[in-house]
Amino acid sequence: MSIQILITGGTFDKEYNELTGELFFKDSHLQDMLKRGRSSLNIQVRTLMMQDSLDITDNDREIILNSCKAAKGDKILITHGTDSMDQTARYLNQHIKDKTIILTGAMIPYVFGSSDGLFNLGASLAYVQMLPYGVYIAMNGRVYNAENVRKNKDKGFFEEINP
Repeated sequence: MSIQILITGGTFDKEYNELTGELFFKDSHLQDMLKRGRSSLNIQVRTLMMQDSLDITDNDREIILNSCKAAKGDKILITHGTDSMDQTARYLNQHIKDKTIILTGAMIPYVFGSSDGLFNLGASLAYVQMLPYGVYIAMNGRVYNAENVRKNKDKGFFEEINP
């Protein structure tokens, strides 16, 4: 079994400028995270973009969709910023029915050391191997159907829309 990981950016991959306090993108941390997690899975990684999810456009979602459709296997994990992750998940769910797709990210950048990103990545790798075809969001130990999830910005967690 092969898993395709598509990188789109988000907090997962942000760096911190100690002088200005700004967050920015340089390179993805995914390979380091897989190494640190001692992953032994057959994984192919492709960077599509490095963007904050607030800046993801309909054109970007089309790029993500086409990359999912073009993936050789039926197991896909997408790293994505959390602010518009649910929108991208719903868009993919409208167009793809023959693959298992998991979107995940982090609330805290990986480089901070206290990030939830490594945990979310590990859980997502397990979910993508086990779940039936569909599009899901995996965050903080839970997995949600793409059509029934939102980010609760007051609490800083994802939740079901209709529990």
